[in-house]
Amino acid sequence: MPGIAVSADRARPKLSGRPVRREAPRRTGAELLEPRARRILPACQSVEAGRKATRRPEMPMPPPNARVRPNRPAVALLPLLAAAVSCSGGEDAPAPGDASGATAFVGAQLIAGTGAPPVEDAVFVVEDGRFTAVGPSGAVEIPEGAARVDLAGKTVVPAFVNTHMHLPSGRDELVLALRHNAYYGASAVVSLGSDAGDVPFQVRDEAIPGAARFLTAGRGITRPEPGRSDVPFWIGTAEEGRAAIRELAARDVDIVKIWVDDRGGQYEKLTPEMYAAIIDEAHRSGLTVTAHIFNLEDAKGLLRAGIDAFAHGVRDRDVDEEFLALAGSGVVYVPNLPDPGVARDLGWLAGTVPPAALAEMQAAATDRPEAADAFGIQARNLARVAGEEGVTVAFGTDGGAPWALHLEMEDMVRAGLSPEEVIVAATRTSAEFLGLTELGTVEAGKSADFVVLDANPLDDITNTRRISGVYLRGAMVDREGLGRELLGAGPA
Repeated sequence: MPGIAVSADRARPKLSGRPVRREAPRRTGAELLEPRARRILPACQSVEAGRKATRRPEMPMPPPNARVRPNRPAVALLPLLAAAVSCSGGEDAPAPGDASGATAFVGAQLIAGTGAPPVEDAVFVVEDGRFTAVGPSGAVEIPEGAARVDLAGKTVVPAFVNTHMHLPSGRDELVLALRHNAYYGASAVVSLGSDAGDVPFQVRDEAIPGAARFLTAGRGITRPEPGRSDVPFWIGTAEEGRAAIRELAARDVDIVKIWVDDRGGQYEKLTPEMYAAIIDEAHRSGLTVTAHIFNLEDAKGLLRAGIDAFAHGVRDRDVDEEFLALAGSGVVYVPNLPDPGVARDLGWLAGTVPPAALAEMQAAATDRPEAADAFGIQARNLARVAGEEGVTVAFGTDGGAPWALHLEMEDMVRAGLSPEEVIVAATRTSAEFLGLTELGTVEAGKSADFVVLDANPLDDITNTRRISGVYLRGAMVDREGLGRELLGAGPA
C-alpha cells in the first residue's frame, strides 16, 4: 500500500519526544507518574458528558463566547446506548493462533507512533500480549510455527491514548464506556475529576478484556459551583485545597484536575493563592496537576504557579509572547478544540449508534458559521504553541463520546498540524505524559495495542475512522459483537 513519508523538517520533535521536565518542584510527564505506570489498566460509553459532547457534530454550537453545559439531546444518547447493553459480554476475541503462542502480522504499512517515517511491508510479532519484534519484511525473524495474519493493503497505527474524558462512576456503565472506547481504537482513557466513590479506582486496577485501560483523577477541585456537579471538592481557602490534595494522594489518583473558570461570570474562580497551594501540595506528593482553563490571564497565572498541563487550550483570545515565554519552561498542552462549525458525514458511527439517534446527530451536523470564531482562536493558539520549544502537545477530547477522538484528530489537522504530528500526539506523547510506558508506540517490548486501518491516515487523517480491527494486549477486540449489543440486537 503506498504511503507518504513525512520529512524531518515537517515533524516537530517536541510532539514526539518525552515531555520536557521542569526544575523541582515543577514536574510533568512520565517521570511524575512512573509509580502509576505499573497499572497498565483497562477500559464502555459515558453518561457523563462535558463540553466535547456538546461541541462535536451531535448538535449546533452556541455563539463563540458562550460557555454552556452540554445540551440534553446529545447527552441523552449516551445513557440510551448504555441501557441497551449488558456489560457481561464483549470479551476479546483471541489473536489468530494459540493465545500463548506467537503471531506474525505481515504486509501492512506501519506508522509506529514514534515520528519516524512509515515502514512499508512491515512485519511485527506478538507473543504473550507484547510486541517481540518489529521491522521491515526481511529484517524480522518470524518464530517457527507462528501463526500469520496477512495485512497487505492495510495501515497499522498504535492504539490511541485519550488524556481527557468524563466517564460514569457506576461499574456497569463505566465498563461499557471502556469497551466502547476500545471499539474506536483507544488503548487508555483518563476520567478527569468527575469520579465519585470507590468503583472508578477498583476498575482502574483491573484488566478488562476488550476494554481500554482506565485512569482516574478522582474528584477534581474547584470553587463552589451550585447547579453543576457536586462531585469535585468545593474549596474556599488555600488550606482546603491542600487538604483535598492530601485526600487525593491517599487514594493514589493518577493525576489531579482543577478548574479555573468563572463559567461566564456565574461563579468565583480559584484564586492564585488557592491554585498555587494546590499545585505545591500536589508536587510534594509526586502528583501532576492539569487545569481546565478558559482565559489567557488565568493560564499565565497557572504557569507562574507551576502548573504541569492544560486540559484545554486558551479560549478567550490569541496567546501572546508572555504566555509563550512562560509555557516554554515546560508544559503539556491538550488543545481540546471546539466544534469548527462545519457539516460532517457521521455515517461511520452506524456500527454503534442506533439509526434514530444517528439520524438526529446527522441532522445537527450542519455548517454553523457562528462557531468559526471560537474555533479560530483555539486553532491559532494550538498552531502557535506547537511551534514553541518546551511545549508538549498531547491529546484529549473531554466529555464521554468514545468516537470523539477521531473528530479531535481531524480538527487538530484543520488547525494546522500534520497528520503525523497528530498521530504522535494521540499515541506516544499522551502515553508518556500519563506514565503509561508500555503504550503509545509499536515497538518491541511494548504492549501489543494497535489499530488496523483500511486506508492511510497520513493521506487523510479521517482515515483513522476506517477501522478494520483493534487489538489490545495482543487480542482482537470483538467490535462486531459490541456493535450488535449497542444497536440492541444483543449478543450473537
